[in-house]
Amino acid sequence: MRTVFAASARAATARGGRWSGTGRSALALVLGGLPVFAFPTPDLWWWAYVCLVPLLLLIRTAPTARRAGYDGWCGGTGFMLAVHHWLLPSLNVFLVVLAVLFGLLWLPWGRLVRAMLGGIPSPRRAGAALVLIPSGWLMIELVRSWQGLGGPWGLLGASQWEVPAALRLASVGGVWLLSGLVVAVNTALALLVAASSRVRRGARSRHAALAGLAGLLGCVLLLGLAPWAVPAPRTTGKVVRIGVVQAGLLGGAVGAARRFDRGEELTRTLAGQRLDLVVWGESSVGADLRTRPNLAARIAALSREVGAPVLVNVDARRSDRPGIYKSAVLVGPGGLTGQRYDKMRLVPFGEYIPLRPLLGWATSVGKAAEVNRRRGTAPVVMTLPPGAGGTGAPGLRIGPLICFETAFPDMSRHLADMGAQVIVAQSATSTFQDSWAPAQHASLGALRAAETGRPMVHATLTGISAAYAPDGRRTGPVLGTDRSATAVYTLPLSDTRTGYDRLGPWPVYASGLALLVAGAVGAAGRFRTSGRGPRAPRTRTARGSAGRPGH
Repeated sequence: MRTVFAASARAATARGGRWSGTGRSALALVLGGLPVFAFPTPDLWWWAYVCLVPLLLLIRTAPTARRAGYDGWCGGTGFMLAVHHWLLPSLNVFLVVLAVLFGLLWLPWGRLVRAMLGGIPSPRRAGAALVLIPSGWLMIELVRSWQGLGGPWGLLGASQWEVPAALRLASVGGVWLLSGLVVAVNTALALLVAASSRVRRGARSRHAALAGLAGLLGCVLLLGLAPWAVPAPRTTGKVVRIGVVQAGLLGGAVGAARRFDRGEELTRTLAGQRLDLVVWGESSVGADLRTRPNLAARIAALSREVGAPVLVNVDARRSDRPGIYKSAVLVGPGGLTGQRYDKMRLVPFGEYIPLRPLLGWATSVGKAAEVNRRRGTAPVVMTLPPGAGGTGAPGLRIGPLICFETAFPDMSRHLADMGAQVIVAQSATSTFQDSWAPAQHASLGALRAAETGRPMVHATLTGISAAYAPDGRRTGPVLGTDRSATAVYTLPLSDTRTGYDRLGPWPVYASGLALLVAGAVGAAGRFRTSGRGPRAPRTRTARGSAGRPGH
């Protein structure tokens, strides 16, 4: 991989005339996909800090701003294709269409990169690049994080989920701060490479190199000091014990019944383990429990047997309103508790088709949703009823999320603000068992725990199931996609309010402000220049060289 990086970096630093047209576009497409190796399953977290350098170096050599925009567009398309490649069996050619459309978000970023890094940057421009290029990237992540556009899968900062220092920074500024830091390091390295290739040009190259070096050292210092400067969440001394039931991949015509039977069988093995809660994965129940009292009674019997309430997930038509919902439903020893959460943010094309009259043809080329699921209207914090054998946590407040919702930083933050002591996610990635998706999905729990200072359990139907302490560290066993089993997690509780919990996505706000200020300064400079009146033509020598006699 290092060889690939070196080769691509050399290619990207070639002069604009050497790579043009289709060649540049193809190269940008490939370079844009390089960040995918920083995410699970490859999980090369360090790769995130260098993977954008070749693309940055290519864009800076663009002969025009328009060409730089095209390079950014192609790079963004490559990025979207790479981080969502596991959707190809479901979306088919439609994935390419979506990637090209979302790649447009990188078009202005490409122009920004060329404006900041093109030629030999002055010290002021090099310093601005270290702020504005990461800011532009964060704006892209913000826009594509809107649920109506698909949601925030593949945020660059999420690649740092297993780096303790990065998790401390996530508690300050969320995944947004990590994304900005990663892009800043790549920008600093690009400045160093660009300046070193022009070292004979004199002081300006040296100044650009110094700016890049200063930026790099600043980022390294920030990461290095984070474990000491940012305290870990304070624990209350209380713990909660949660059992996870992973039924395994059980499909076919009677899949729902088989999943339920297997979940029931596995849950019985948890009896006597002093649990506070048992969690089943997404779509573990295929019928509305209000219309199937026999199923509700079986779950209530399990609750009495294990001495803890059971959080199941129902994927079915509701009896009290039209449509199909995915819902977290809490069942206690006495039956349904009345506490229910309906999934609010659905997976585009997987659970609904946006603008179905226009885009409904997607069902003919892939495995898109045949019927739109309905959305819930509000987040819910559930209070556990008392159990018979728990650790003394009756009244524990849990915040449920369902599957794709763990990708949204604002949802877990809102649950923490509502008083949730534990974030509980129910998920199923059975459609993508043999891809990188299950590992990537499970890793998001580390970020959500670190951001909120609340422990998080990621319970799946088919793997990967895992749990995370309040500081984001993974704790306890991991149930892979080849397991049909249970796991018990003992998690410390914390009442700490993190910086991200208090301030929200402030790195995004700061980035937007930086771009606005830079735009205003640039506009003011152009206005002043245009107000000076026409310049007198420069004198030319007999040989025609402006202002340089004898040359």
